[in-house]
Amino acid sequence: MSKQPEYPDINIPLLRQQQQRFQALTPGHRACLGCGQALAARLVTEAAGPDVVIANATGCLEIFTTPYPESAWRVPWMHSLFENAGAIASGMEAALKAQGKLTKVLAFGGDGSTFDIGFQALSGMFERGHNVLYVCFDNEAYMNTGVQRSSSTPHAAMTTTSPPGKKRMGKRHLKKDIISIIAAHHIPYAASTSVAYPSDIRKKVRRAMSIEGSTFLLVHSPCPLGWGHDSEMTIETARLAVQTGMFPIIELERGELTGTMPIRHPRPVVDYLKQQKRFRHLFKASQQAQEELEHLQALANYNMERYGLKGNEPDALDSDGADTVGRAKIRWA
Repeated sequence: MSKQPEYPDINIPLLRQQQQRFQALTPGHRACLGCGQALAARLVTEAAGPDVVIANATGCLEIFTTPYPESAWRVPWMHSLFENAGAIASGMEAALKAQGKLTKVLAFGGDGSTFDIGFQALSGMFERGHNVLYVCFDNEAYMNTGVQRSSSTPHAAMTTTSPPGKKRMGKRHLKKDIISIIAAHHIPYAASTSVAYPSDIRKKVRRAMSIEGSTFLLVHSPCPLGWGHDSEMTIETARLAVQTGMFPIIELERGELTGTMPIRHPRPVVDYLKQQKRFRHLFKASQQAQEELEHLQALANYNMERYGLKGNEPDALDSDGADTVGRAKIRWA
């Protein structure tokens, strides 16, 4: 296998940081109004820059960006199956390395292809240490095929395959702790982030891009259709997931926790749940519904304790101080 060329006069990480804004994902795709995944993909690819190739697993992102014969992508892009994005990305990385090219390989998947169907190929990619950044756009169900539950779907959420009834109040299983499973592979870098915090996404993408080896980014991406919130509430909903402790924003290196986004003013979990129709059954007057609300609050409290998320004083990078997306004011720190 040929050795990658060395460019002693070029600082590649600095070059990536100073490059102008580049949009790999163009307007005109067919995502739903308020789609968190479309925004997340745009933010990730803007931070990554033009010198990338993408392997994209089957899912919403693949469907709404590439309706034949059109494409919204401006970088080399390959559609993989649900189950093999990790294997396809591994092959792309090996081919580029054999050619002596420094182009970075990105692999994109939803929670269905990452948590479930494609995990075997993904685990193999991490075990072999391929120089690939894998990004999971987590909208917490199989949205593209009709809002079926996945192992990322939160406990007690309603989907078409986990309806609430007399026996169960929505999904009875817990959301899979995918980032801990990924961290157990002892890859150099794994992190979670949210569409509500674009500068956090940018920072983590560029951190991952600068690392030689396998890296992983989990991006919380609300789905108005599947979650049942208004399309203009996507960013607020994503922010509440963080501020209630339901979705911790953390960083891990070689399996060890190295960073968190502190929560300055923790919000009660009901503030997050009540905006979404997938949890509306929990607000009916019943003992079972009340118990599930208490259970979800206990899960959020556990996250707060486990990762030390409670902030003690104002912090420019905590869940209140970090930037957010708003109309005509996208701040990239």
